[in-house]
Amino acid sequence: MLSKTADYALRAAICLAEHRKSGGISLSAELLAERTRVPRRYLHRVLQDLAARQIIESRPGPGGGYGLSKEPSAIDLLQVVNAVSPIERIRRCPLGIDSHTSLCPLHAELDKAYAKTEAAFAGVNLQQLLDSTSQIKPLCED
Repeated sequence: MLSKTADYALRAAICLAEHRKSGGISLSAELLAERTRVPRRYLHRVLQDLAARQIIESRPGPGGGYGLSKEPSAIDLLQVVNAVSPIERIRRCPLGIDSHTSLCPLHAELDKAYAKTEAAFAGVNLQQLLDSTSQIKPLCED
């Protein structure tokens, strides 16, 4: 259901949140790519999109890299996903059928599922993932 780009963005965001939690300020793109197992070239594009939406910020110079622009509790999963690959709701008939003045039963149900996905992602922030009691760290390799 999620695009590869959205998955990569979530990996990067949670990795940066974990790094921040441990006292770090920023991570280089190279280290971030290694920890998240995202190809560096692809990660660069993802990081640009996240920076454009002010989810992360770039810090130039020695010791620079990328870091979260706000607290992990202020960044929900939907913000990260929508920054790189927005969930597209169905607003009108995708087939362009003129007689469909509202969504047909099929597309109405699909749109309800998209709405539930949006709500679920909006209901979880990065801090909640960090605070999980699971023994497995989310989406990031040390």
